[in-house]
Amino acid sequence: MKLYSEKILKLATEIPHVGKLYNAEKEISLRTPICGSKVSIYINFENGIIKEYMQEIKACALGQASASIFGSNAIGQNYNSVSKLFNSVKNMLENNGDTPFKPFEQYELLRPAYEFKNRHDSILLVLEAAKKAFK
Repeated sequence: MKLYSEKILKLATEIPHVGKLYNAEKEISLRTPICGSKVSIYINFENGIIKEYMQEIKACALGQASASIFGSNAIGQNYNSVSKLFNSVKNMLENNGDTPFKPFEQYELLRPAYEFKNRHDSILLVLEAAKKAFK
């Protein structure tokens, strides 16, 4: 499996919830110093669960694919599921660990980045931002 597969490139072009949520409870912007990828996420919560979610992504195809996977399933997630997902994706990338749990199993498509440590931060960026939004 190559790093920039057709499936990854397709995900990168189909990022959901793109734009800004102007009445957001939380707005988090993060940037990776290594590659310059940047994400801004906007979230409204209800009882500790993501009720509304929007995102602006300026990243490589891998970071965009990650934002696409997360964005497709962000609504309805709580801190525990986001934290577990971050740890699962990080473990997959750093240790060639297990595929992340449903509904995030598409992160498996990013497994080839295991060999490219300089790409890990871009993939994890949207998940890190989402974790921070809960704090």
